[in-house]
Amino acid sequence: MADTKKKTSKEEDNDKAVAETLDGVLEETEVQQKEAKNKAATVERDKSLVEYDPLQRYLAEINQYRLLTREEEIDLGKRIRENGDKEAAYTLATANLRLVVKIALEFQRVWMQNLLDLIQEGNIGLMHAVQKFDPYKNVKFSYYASFWIKAYILKFIMDNWRLVKIGTTQGQRKLFFKLKKEKQSLIDQGFIPQPKLLSDRLGVSEQEINEMDQRLDGWDLSLDEPLKDDSDTERGEFFSSNAESVENQMAKKEVEGLLKEKVAEFRQQLSPRELEIFDKRIFTDTPQTLQDIGDKYDISRERVRQLEKNIVKKMRAFFEREIPDFASMNTTDS
Repeated sequence: MADTKKKTSKEEDNDKAVAETLDGVLEETEVQQKEAKNKAATVERDKSLVEYDPLQRYLAEINQYRLLTREEEIDLGKRIRENGDKEAAYTLATANLRLVVKIALEFQRVWMQNLLDLIQEGNIGLMHAVQKFDPYKNVKFSYYASFWIKAYILKFIMDNWRLVKIGTTQGQRKLFFKLKKEKQSLIDQGFIPQPKLLSDRLGVSEQEINEMDQRLDGWDLSLDEPLKDDSDTERGEFFSSNAESVENQMAKKEVEGLLKEKVAEFRQQLSPRELEIFDKRIFTDTPQTLQDIGDKYDISRERVRQLEKNIVKKMRAFFEREIPDFASMNTTDS
């Protein structure tokens, strides 16, 4: 006989609690698994980003192009020169990409920044060498191209060494690359690298030696840059200039325009005799004598002086009334 007892309410509650606990454990396990997968994916992605090196990638890509023989260079050069063969130009250029890297590495000691910048400029020089190469002359292409590659790299370095170009003439460009080397050579020989000695060795003036030396030893500074991190004082505030500031020039121009307008209004208030004295005694660079004006109007010199003084007084009162800030301006009685 089978014993089929019905579960009590207490047993049912226990079964329910166990089921809920198991559900919770399963949900928590699923969340942990998802978090672990996301974390592993993030680590793998970050790892791949760190390991990526554009320079190594570029070197690996150009390494697939094989070097050319002298006969192949001549043949490609003829096809380019005679037929404008783009495929031949591509082959000749790509075969010499490693030459650009080699030359760029030589200038890296001077540039000391991103090598890819130099390689990029060198590649432009290589393109020009491909266009200009004459296969009928007994010159190896790599030798000819090296001059174009160096020229473009040198120009890039000169243009980007400072915010302000430090070498614009042929003598300055020569100094840029040879000054430090020549100074070190003199020191190694036991000489003091004085400007006079460097001038004789490099064939430039002493002034150019001194100017280039200062440019190479100094770095770009912003006039808007604070002197210290905790200061609001800018470098430009400590530079004196004899030239009048733009703000002062504009303010002066506005004041002159206003005075000119008010003088024209003041002249309309004067009598013909007062206007004569104003124009020929007060408002002129070559004033007439008191006697000349007195003779014209048949009055004494003293009377002319009194009239002149009254006109100046009236003019000052007019300006103070018409121009609010006139009292603070630099004016005189003359």
